[in-house]
Amino acid sequence: MSRRMFPILFIAMLSVTANALADAESAKATATSLCAGCHGPQGISAVDAYPNLAGQKKAYLASALKAYREKTRTNGMMNAMASSLKDQDIDDLAAYFSGLTPGH
Repeated sequence: MSRRMFPILFIAMLSVTANALADAESAKATATSLCAGCHGPQGISAVDAYPNLAGQKKAYLASALKAYREKTRTNGMMNAMASSLKDQDIDDLAAYFSGLTPGH
């Protein structure tokens, strides 16, 4: 790689990182109002029946939420919660929870 390319690649990497943070930040309010009741405010559930979301892989979380929304994965509560989510909402929530530190 030439020295001329390095600044361009560095700026591109910063841009991608900034977009990922923005997506996660935009989901914080949704996560707090929609998800925290069962999965905890930091993605750590206090109840064994509900999984921890903090630190899960982004692709897994997005795939699971889309499956709940489409009802190809069934759970009455999750199907209802995911039914109103748009693809961007799902991607933002996945970015948010995957960026949290897993706990107990």
